[in-house]
Amino acid sequence: MKPLIIGIAGGTGSGKSTVARNVAQAIRAESVAFIDMDAYYLNHAHVSMDERRKVNWDHPATFDWELLVDHLTRLSRGEAIEKPVYDFVTHTRADRTVLIPAARVIVIDGILLFSDARVRDLCDVKVFVDADADIRLIRRIKRDMVKRGRPLDEILDQYVKTVQPMHLEFVEPTKRYADVIVPRGGHNPIAIEMIVGKIQRALSGV
Repeated sequence: MKPLIIGIAGGTGSGKSTVARNVAQAIRAESVAFIDMDAYYLNHAHVSMDERRKVNWDHPATFDWELLVDHLTRLSRGEAIEKPVYDFVTHTRADRTVLIPAARVIVIDGILLFSDARVRDLCDVKVFVDADADIRLIRRIKRDMVKRGRPLDEILDQYVKTVQPMHLEFVEPTKRYADVIVPRGGHNPIAIEMIVGKIQRALSGV
């Protein structure tokens, strides 16, 4: 049987990764592969660090769509892939890759996942995770300071200049492509149960 691809989109800090993990954990009877769209940023190793900091990371043009579509297509055929690894401290793609084996269910999350029609067509179930802007900002600040070692002023400057404008221009409009919209971010057990139920029905052919 063709693997089932579950796409989970939503703004930065919306809780989409939490939803993706919860969904993957809930599908216990099937093999599940998890992919983060953030791994598919284009490599900016050829420019200086100052120039990398100026890149608009929330614009669709910063992603390697060709590689992402190729990998999803191969996974949909039951093939394994070598997923890239992105270093968010240096803003470059690492030399190493991560083997993602063939799986019955593929879960992929990303802020701009539904921006490309080819990716949307490859997703059997499309989920958009919604959360208030202030909650998303707080979560982003915590994540970038702890996990990516960025100072607060840099995080806020980036949010005002690119993150929020790009969310309104590119992320929010893709909500209309979703099969399921999850309010209140990743902490919504009822929504998770509904998504898992939909996936299980699809897997059983009901």
